Amino acid sequence: MPPCGSPLLNEVDDPELASRAAQGDQVAFARLVARHERRLRHFLGRLAGTGIGDELAQECFLRAWQRAGDYRGRGSYAGWLYRIGWRLFLDSHRLAQRRAAHDALEAAGPDAEPHYPAADAALDLERLLARLDARSRAALVLCDGHGWSHAEAAEMLGLPLGTLKSLVARAKVALRAGLQEGEP
Repeated sequence: MPPCGSPLLNEVDDPELASRAAQGDQVAFARLVARHERRLRHFLGRLAGTGIGDELAQECFLRAWQRAGDYRGRGSYAGWLYRIGWRLFLDSHRLAQRRAAHDALEAAGPDAEPHYPAADAALDLERLLARLDARSRAALVLCDGHGWSHAEAAEMLGLPLGTLKSLVARAKVALRAGLQEGEP
């Protein structure tokens, strides 16, 4: 097997590399990571923040290695990775929400109502994106930020195509409104 940076391995397509990885070829898997890491980290960073996005990307590649035999070549390998990353983000996001709600209740005392702090009013894209729900943010980042087609993004997120298109359209309207109002 040629080294990871070798021209021969660079010319091998993702399904072939994935097949080799499923057979335990660490060099082939390292090539897949090298091909997809930057975009996956960017996607997850847009959803969860850079630090958590990096952790989720690492976990995603660990799961991809552990489940290398699960990729069957239907659809793109990148799409398969993004689906793993999306599910990891959802799990992480749910856990963080539960912890925040629990911490807020603990801090407020037994008789207080939960309090959720308001978002900072600084205008920037990250804060506008953060105002979108996770599915809308993911749909918009995949389609407009990463250039995936609506059909590819719908498959990655496990959504019907019409739902994905609606999410992207509504997310764009919400971002435009936030920009025009000058509020994040």
